[in-house]
Amino acid sequence: MSRLGTAIACYCRHAPGEGVEHVFPVPHIPEAVSAVRRRVRHVLDGWELTGEAADTTLLVVSELVTNAIVHALPPATLRLCWTRLDGHRTLRVEVSDGGPAAPAPSPADADAFPEEHGRGIGIVTAVSARNGVRTGEAAVTRWADLHPA
Repeated sequence: MSRLGTAIACYCRHAPGEGVEHVFPVPHIPEAVSAVRRRVRHVLDGWELTGEAADTTLLVVSELVTNAIVHALPPATLRLCWTRLDGHRTLRVEVSDGGPAAPAPSPADADAFPEEHGRGIGIVTAVSARNGVRTGEAAVTRWADLHPA
């Protein structure tokens, strides 16, 4: 296993009243997004979550993890767990990070591709049953609830 693969190995625990949750530390490097997606795909396969529900979950994971890596301070952690919302079985996706990073100086061509940036939270909002942000003293957590079929 690569150093990156080892760095994002998940651990599981039983959350009271919610069943199994999976927690993935997220290295603060762009390559972490694809590695985390592979780990999450493995978890979703184990939960027998396939098709559109799995694809939507992976999209939300990608957007929230990318947001934490690009816009926030480390450390970042991804958490997946099952819960109930309005009587529906709900998959909660959470990414916690160290809070907003100071704005980085933008490269000269940053405005060349504005349509490729800044849509992540809008995408999460569009595909989730609900979503939000919790702010604590040492962390910011962005979360989304999904209703897999």
